[in-house]
Amino acid sequence: MILSEILKNIDVKDIIGNPHADIKSLQLDSRKVEQGGLFFAVKGTAADGHNYISKAIEQGARAVVCQTLPSELTEGVSYVTVENTEQIVGQMATNFYGDPTSKLTLVGVTGTNGKTTIATVLYNLFRSMGYKAGLLSTVCNYIDGKAVPTEHTTPDPVTLNELLAQMVDAGCSYAFMEVSSHAVAQNRIGGLKFKGGIFTNLTRDHLDYHKTFENYRDAKKGFFDRLGSDAFAVVNKDDKNGMVMVQNTKAAVKTYSVGNMADFMAKIIECHFEGMYLEINGQEVGVQFIGKFNVSNLLAVYAAAVLLGIDSHEVLTALSTMRPVNGRFEALNSPAGYTAIVDYAHTPDALENVLNAIHGVLEGKGRVITVCGAGGNRDKGKRPIMAREAVRQSDTVIITSDNPRFEEPQDIINDMLAGLDDTQLKKVISITDRREAIKTACRMAQKGDVVLVAGKGHEDYQEVKGVKHHFDDKEEVRKCF
Repeated sequence: MILSEILKNIDVKDIIGNPHADIKSLQLDSRKVEQGGLFFAVKGTAADGHNYISKAIEQGARAVVCQTLPSELTEGVSYVTVENTEQIVGQMATNFYGDPTSKLTLVGVTGTNGKTTIATVLYNLFRSMGYKAGLLSTVCNYIDGKAVPTEHTTPDPVTLNELLAQMVDAGCSYAFMEVSSHAVAQNRIGGLKFKGGIFTNLTRDHLDYHKTFENYRDAKKGFFDRLGSDAFAVVNKDDKNGMVMVQNTKAAVKTYSVGNMADFMAKIIECHFEGMYLEINGQEVGVQFIGKFNVSNLLAVYAAAVLLGIDSHEVLTALSTMRPVNGRFEALNSPAGYTAIVDYAHTPDALENVLNAIHGVLEGKGRVITVCGAGGNRDKGKRPIMAREAVRQSDTVIITSDNPRFEEPQDIINDMLAGLDDTQLKKVISITDRREAIKTACRMAQKGDVVLVAGKGHEDYQEVKGVKHHFDDKEEVRKCF
């Protein structure tokens, strides 16, 4: 595409060189720039792209978008200066890839917990009803039935638009995506047109990046602020931040609630480890999910599908066939008669939800043994809170290593233990090796008990000192069986 076409609707300060240069590709990583490509020099949190302009040109960049011109300009390269590169990448990527979200129906899901379940179930639901659909999620991206591995909850704007364009080319009518707070703050969703937005809930997370809870909340709210008047905003009325999210939105606001008055309502009739029997807007349905938090997730799915024009009875019929998402409250039954639950819960709120769901089924008839840890190089403030939550609702807690990254596992464990008093510590065992921690929990479990292995869910690795080693909680549990 011609450079001037890619710059459509972009506030450009200056162009030095040929504005009609033919651009073959867009790239944010100088190492991946190809001949005839355009390089975005972004001032990121970890590195400044301006330091890599010469590298990008060596790789064959034909154009550079930057905030500050380099001291030496290369002949034959077009330089575009803008106020803030990060803020315009999304719109330029949208232009380059032919505005894909004008050609399909895009729904975004944001909140602390539940994003993956809601987006994935919506994707599976629409495909089960015969629609071609795409998914952008923490676990994996899908272009209709084709899996595309993912590294971030929300990809960078160039990758995002490329994937959406591939969905359009594959004939997809719908796309469902998780929208992280980082993605909103870094304008990764700039240029995208959303038909709908879903808010799940808001609890402490990512404060290592956002610094304050208010900044984190406002980043989530920024997603709804961007929605147009032709879109819908579905918010969880059971969360105190639900209505805050839509204070300034132009979208049509709808609410959902478990047990309270809302546009979309649900209540639990029966609950087992195999699933639940629910009433949703007056209609009864059996589902293969467990826990009040999953009722909330399924209600958000139901609301979005109905608002997208699908018949309510058809939605409920499809919901009854849906299975839990990989690593999200996955129940594994042992030959010894106890149940192991593998879940991605890595925030205090998520841990509370999962433990509540377990007790809702057990009703005091079995013990709960919880294995959990906390990720390294992330918000340290939530570590003692997670330990307290685990102890409050478990008979025994084994605190272990999660993804220590560049921290020492024992230091992370000590941060968790620091939140407990002497009485609470009597219920706790500390085992640094995660494999041994899971083995110990399974050895302790008796018939009727539940072993919760929390924190990693779908992940099949453990990240230590920058290296990802293969590790899968479900594999380890099955070995114990």
